[in-house]
Amino acid sequence: MLKFLLVVALVAVAIYLVVRAAQRGSLRPSRPAPKPQPRAIAPDDDEDFLRDLDRRKVHGEDEDPDSPTR
Repeated sequence: MLKFLLVVALVAVAIYLVVRAAQRGSLRPSRPAPKPQPRAIAPDDDEDFLRDLDRRKVHGEDEDPDSPTR
């Protein structure tokens, strides 16, 4: 029983020291994490696209701004 309590105490001290070191920032990764790549936005998620689409619908403008019929 005494050996079990000694092992539990040693594990508790080790966990305490690791958590304390992590809070102080001494456990840093060797390399900084890579920056995430910007995600492509679907047209129905793009607020500017939807705003422009509503504006064109209200003003009765052509739906395709690049169309040659303008």
